[in-house]
Amino acid sequence: MLKLTFVETKLLARDPGAVFSLLIPLFILVVFGSSIEPGDRVLLPMALAIAVGLVGLYMVPTTLATYRERGILRRMSATPVRPGRLLVVQLLLQLVLAVTACGLLLAVAGTVLGAHLPDQALSVVLTFLLGTASMFAVGLLIAALAPNGRAANGIGVLLYFPMAYLAGLMQPADQMPDMVALVGEYTPMGAFGQCLRDVWAGGAPDPLLLAVMAAYALVVSAVAARFFRWE
Repeated sequence: MLKLTFVETKLLARDPGAVFSLLIPLFILVVFGSSIEPGDRVLLPMALAIAVGLVGLYMVPTTLATYRERGILRRMSATPVRPGRLLVVQLLLQLVLAVTACGLLLAVAGTVLGAHLPDQALSVVLTFLLGTASMFAVGLLIAALAPNGRAANGIGVLLYFPMAYLAGLMQPADQMPDMVALVGEYTPMGAFGQCLRDVWAGGAPDPLLLAVMAAYALVVSAVAARFFRWE
């Protein structure tokens, strides 16, 4: 497991998609953050949701579907290192990537941009874990259903932009039709983004939206496990 983790870490570090997942949210934060007031409590939560969404909907499904397409999972089934261990290692590394991206955003926002940072660390951690779990669950379902890595990449991108729009990451929710904004709030990314905004505003995350993210994480993961193929 240690050697597998070491090898997978090197592969992830060389993946252009990992760099993309780190730099794109940071670019958005710096470019738009330089033109807003330091007390703004919307941009940083939006950037955090974008970062987790990129990892969950792009990195997770593309990597796993590519491994299956290349026969890596099938060949590993004949070794002492079972393919299930590779799946666990990959999910942990993708989680580390998401944490790194969000940590970088928080560091730059707090030191360079003077952005507001919430005092409720526990609420932030709970929201992050549930939001990440729900986004990763969707990524696993894409990986389970996509025939190859290229298809997983395309499906992830096609899902990402509508979900980001519905979540109010491209257009403020108060400028959207009421029904569209309501639907968007109950998507994985929408619930995640809204809970982050609630925490940044000094309140507590909505328990209903936390439950929505937990439900996505459990139900979608179960469906992904049902349809996931090793070869």
